Amino acid sequence: MNYETSITDNADAQQAGSISASAAMHDDAQQGRNKSLIIIGALVVLAVLAVLAYLAYSSSQAPATDDEGDGQLPAITVVSPGQETIQGEITATGTIAARREVPVGAVGEGGRVISVPVDAGDWVRQGQVLVVIDRSVQQQQAVGLSAQIEVAQADANLAQANLARALKLVDRGFISKADVDRLTATRDAANARVKVARAQLNETRARNARLNIVAPTSGLLLERSVEPGQTVSSGSPPLFLIAKDGGMELLAMVSEEQIATLPRGVSAQITPTGSGKTYDGQVWQISPVIDPQSRQGIARIALPYAEGLRPGGFATAVIKSGTAVATLLPESAVLADDAGSFVYVIGAENKAIRRSVTTGPVTPNGVTIMEGINGTEKIVLRAGGFLTEGETVKPVFAPESEAPEAPETAPATEPDAPAPTAESEG
Repeated sequence: MNYETSITDNADAQQAGSISASAAMHDDAQQGRNKSLIIIGALVVLAVLAVLAYLAYSSSQAPATDDEGDGQLPAITVVSPGQETIQGEITATGTIAARREVPVGAVGEGGRVISVPVDAGDWVRQGQVLVVIDRSVQQQQAVGLSAQIEVAQADANLAQANLARALKLVDRGFISKADVDRLTATRDAANARVKVARAQLNETRARNARLNIVAPTSGLLLERSVEPGQTVSSGSPPLFLIAKDGGMELLAMVSEEQIATLPRGVSAQITPTGSGKTYDGQVWQISPVIDPQSRQGIARIALPYAEGLRPGGFATAVIKSGTAVATLLPESAVLADDAGSFVYVIGAENKAIRRSVTTGPVTPNGVTIMEGINGTEKIVLRAGGFLTEGETVKPVFAPESEAPEAPETAPATEPDAPAPTAESEG
């Protein structure tokens, strides 16, 4: 009985084990299917994402390629300045001089200098005595001539009296007509001698008056080269130099190109070397000749008298040279070589093109371009020194703060040759 019971228990245990194994196998199969579904879903999601990414890449592939190509080109700053009215000014240097210099020397026979009542730097008026000459000998000569007049007058009076008495005796027959004629001639000769004596006295007095040296005109006494005790004569060098009316001028040296277009009557401002003060003047004469060595001419700028203007001093003049409609470029945009001044213009297909230009006055805001461009081109602002003609670049317009500004006034000088300035922006 116990044996059967054990057999039954074993059978039940085996049956339960089979059922448990079947259930475990079912669970494993179910988990396998779930994992497959997850893997399949993940693959589908990845495939969809890949398709979307491909479409996005395809749509943006062409622009990306262009951007990548532009990024390899140098970025160059350009400007299109246009044209504007520019007040031209010419800067020149020169020497200050008296506008009208009047040398003064001995006019009479001269003599020993007694006194010199004036000195350099004094203002003198016309007719003022500058030098007093010793005239003691000449005064005695004048006294002698005056006595000669008295003698001649006495003779003339006597001759007149004799003639008067003779005329009273003619009617009585005591004196002939010939005697009357002789007495008349004697009277006339005596009167003539009186006139000669007076003329000699007047001549001597005039000579004595010319012994003193006087100012022939009013003005500023610039030089004095005579001292008391010195002997002077009409052949002596000039003793004084006077600036007529104190007028000064600047002999400004102007280039051949500038002087050809410089009109008379334009205003100028003069600044002496070492002085911060400026004086107003006016161009009153243009030199008719050009120095063959320096290729320069002289513009004479009239100046009123001022204490700060000293003849012989050096000064700088800023001369108004009129207005012109032209393009104004920063100095960094204008280059120069042996062939002359030029700029780089960005043309078709963003290629750099060399353009020769004619420069005008240089202003604080830039260089005036008279010929070669009209201002509408894209002109390289900087880095021109690093470019070569035909090079492809990426033009970038300069901000307004870097673009040339229209000048209120444009003091200017003619440039000899604008120095190339380059700064790479790329």
